[in-house]
Amino acid sequence: MPVNHLLVIYLISLLLVLLPSFGLAKLFKQAGRESWKAYIPFYNTWIMQDIAQRPKHWVFWQLIPVVGWFITPGIFIEFAKVFCRFSFLDHTAAALVPFFYFPWLAKNKDARFIGPEGVKKHRKPGWREWVDAAIFAIVAATLIRTFVFEAYTIPSSSMEKTLLVKDFLFVSKLSYGPRIPNTPLSVPFVHNYLPFTNGKSYSTLIQLPYIRWFASPVKRNDCVVFNFPSGDSVIHRPEFESANPYYDIKRRAAAGSQEDQYILNNPETFPVVSHPPDKTDNYIKRCVAVAGDTLQIVDGIVYINNKPGYVSPTSATYYYFRTKNNVIIDEDFLREAGIALNMESGMPDFSPLGNNIYHINLTLDELEILKKLPAVDAASITKERIPTNAEPERLFPYYDKTHEWSVDDYGPIWVPKKGSTITLTPENYPIYERVIRSYEGNTLEVKDGKYYINGQATNQYTFKMDYYWMMGDNRHKSQDSRFWGFVPESAVVGKAWMIWFSYDKGPRWKRLFKIIK
Repeated sequence: MPVNHLLVIYLISLLLVLLPSFGLAKLFKQAGRESWKAYIPFYNTWIMQDIAQRPKHWVFWQLIPVVGWFITPGIFIEFAKVFCRFSFLDHTAAALVPFFYFPWLAKNKDARFIGPEGVKKHRKPGWREWVDAAIFAIVAATLIRTFVFEAYTIPSSSMEKTLLVKDFLFVSKLSYGPRIPNTPLSVPFVHNYLPFTNGKSYSTLIQLPYIRWFASPVKRNDCVVFNFPSGDSVIHRPEFESANPYYDIKRRAAAGSQEDQYILNNPETFPVVSHPPDKTDNYIKRCVAVAGDTLQIVDGIVYINNKPGYVSPTSATYYYFRTKNNVIIDEDFLREAGIALNMESGMPDFSPLGNNIYHINLTLDELEILKKLPAVDAASITKERIPTNAEPERLFPYYDKTHEWSVDDYGPIWVPKKGSTITLTPENYPIYERVIRSYEGNTLEVKDGKYYINGQATNQYTFKMDYYWMMGDNRHKSQDSRFWGFVPESAVVGKAWMIWFSYDKGPRWKRLFKIIK
C-alpha cells in the first residue's frame, strides 16, 4: 500500500479522536484525570477506556486502517455511559458527531460522573439489546462488503451465455485489492439511490481520493465488476441512467437529433444527476485487454498484440440460417435440441425473419448443434456482421473521421499503461482526451494546434493509472468499451467469483455454486 494512502487513512483516524478533545478535556477533569490528556490522540482513548474500565486492547484495534474508524465510536459510547448517558439518541450522537456531542455534554448540567460502578447498575431495555445487535451486524456486514466480497445480480444479457440474467454472484474484493470508498458517508447495502424515496444514498461531505490496498492488476480474460466510467453524469429516469448514457444524448443532440435536444432542454422532466466514481452504476464484462496491450477486432474476432484473443466457450454471437423444405421451427424446438435462448431481452436470441430465414444467438458449441439438425440447411448458416461505421454516434471515439470503425471491425487501439508516455496527435487526441481530463484530473486544451495540459504547452503525457478494455461475451448485445472506451483501475470493484443462486421461473439448479471462468 502506498505511503500516501496510509497517511490519508491515519489522518482521518487522527481527526476522529482529536476533534472531540475540547469537550473531553472538561469531562476528564470531572472524572479526576488531567485535562491535557484529552488532547493527545489515541492516548486520550486509552484514558477513556481506563475510566470506563473497558478493554484497553480496543485502542490497538483503532490503529488498524479503516477498521479503527468503526472501533472509535464504540469507545466514545462506552465513555458517554460513565456520565449517565444511556439513551439511544445519546449513543448515536456520541458515535456519529462526537465533535459536537462531547462539548455539549461537558456543559450539560444533567451529566454527572457515575463511574463504571454506576454503569453496571444500569439495565438495558429489551429493544435496545436487539438494536445494538442489529447495529453490530450492519457494521460487520459493511466491512465484509467493502473489503472481502459483495453480492451482485446480473441485470442484462451482455454476458450471456457465460452469465445469465438473474444470476446472483459473489464478487471478490480481495482479487484486485479492496478499494476504499470515495464516499464513506453512505447508507449501508444501498448503491446510489435509496429505495422508495429515490434520493441519493450517500453524502459528498467527505470525499476520499482513489485508494486501493494490496493492489493487484486485473488479468486478461477475467470477468470483472466495475463502476461505469461514463456514469459520472446520468439522466435520473429508469429508461435512461447508464442504459442510455447522458454523454451519448449530448453527442446525438449536437449532431442534430431533435429528440435528444428536447431531452436536454427539459431538465425538470429529465434531471441530470452527478455521481462520484464509486457510485456510478455497476457493470460486469470480460477484460479482453490489459494496460499496454494493443487491441484490434477484425470480422468479429478480437486480436491482442496481433494474436487471436481468448474466446470463452460460452461467448455468443448472432447467425442467420435457413431451414430445409419450408420447415417452420420455434424456440421450444431449439431448446429441446440443447440451445439456450433468452427471449425476454430487448433483442431476443431467436427470431424468424420470413421466407424460412431465422436470426439466432449461439455459442460455438450451440453452432455445432444447429449444423447437425436435420431441419436446418447447414450451408446457409452465416455469421452476422455489423457494417463499418454503422453507428458513428455511439462508437468510441465518436464521429471521428480518422477512426471509421464498427463493433465487428475496430481498432487498432492501444490501452494506456501507468508510467507510459504518449505523444498527443490529432489522430490519438479523441482517444485519450477523456482519460487525461476526466479520469486523471488534468485540464486539457487545444489552442492554435498546440496542446496545453494544466496550463503548460506540451504534447507529451505520462499516464498515472493502468487501464483496461472490457467487452461482453454476448458481443452484439453488449454496451462495452467499444462504446465508451477505457476502464481506469480506479473504477474496478472486484472479480466475479461464483454464482450462488440463479433464477428463471424457478431455480436454475445446475448453475448454483458454479465458479465463474
